[in-house]
Amino acid sequence: MRKARLIYNPTSGREEMKRRLADVLQRLDSAGIETSCHATTCEGDATLAATEAVERGYDLIIAAGGDGTLNEVINGMAEKENIPPLGVFPVGTTNDFARALGIPRNWEDYCDLVIQDKTRPIDVGKANDRYFINIAGGGTLTELTYEVPSKLKTMIGQLAYYLKGLEKMVSLAPQELIIKANGQETIHDEFMVFLIANSNSVGGFEKLAPGARIDDGLFDVIALKKCNLAEFVRVVSLAVRGEHLNDKKVIHFRTNYMEVVSPGPVQLNLDGEFGGVLPATFRNLPQHLRIFA
Repeated sequence: MRKARLIYNPTSGREEMKRRLADVLQRLDSAGIETSCHATTCEGDATLAATEAVERGYDLIIAAGGDGTLNEVINGMAEKENIPPLGVFPVGTTNDFARALGIPRNWEDYCDLVIQDKTRPIDVGKANDRYFINIAGGGTLTELTYEVPSKLKTMIGQLAYYLKGLEKMVSLAPQELIIKANGQETIHDEFMVFLIANSNSVGGFEKLAPGARIDDGLFDVIALKKCNLAEFVRVVSLAVRGEHLNDKKVIHFRTNYMEVVSPGPVQLNLDGEFGGVLPATFRNLPQHLRIFA
């Protein structure tokens, strides 16, 4: 019998996992997967729980929550040796990573994937001493995700981000960045935002990095140069259709390593959570984890 540790955020996705928990445990148990649970209680708790689960030798770990919960679990696993495979129940607000991998939202379908032991290797990103699985970035716009109150996300879902975005748009300000990457000339300019994508689904946009792959050992880097509100709206409209990469205000390239510095304070966002401040180095760890997908 396999032993699993389910780490779940009880407030994610309008508390969906809390309602489904008994059904999930019964389905896994009936297939020979003995599952114990840990409900997160505060910031960083999922990281500690994941670290403990690896050290105690669980055969698999399952993260149930949004991209933030998944990021914490990854940070508890990525430094360890003999990392067990990871399952992801996408019950958060945007679920970018799950969408990129085609992970089903239906809990029964995903239980069956875990039961059948269907895994695939994925790349993991490392920003300074922290890990990310889907997206890293910096700039005023990336602050949206960790400025939205969790209670508001629970109540109205992804609409909470759009409301916060409208609030931010009136105070858009560029930030000076110096970007150095493998195979690229040094870029020194003013930017509204820079994004380092490990998959094609970012912030609810499924075509923001249309060529990105989760297992190719490369990041897709997208940076938006200084622009006015009208130019910003134009680029966003193009991004919805995946037609923004050739716009004159957009820089796009692929790399497995890059450094970003700034003379001013610039906050980092890792998978939707606060990730410290610049300067930062970003490394791609190719096929570092296995995911049930």
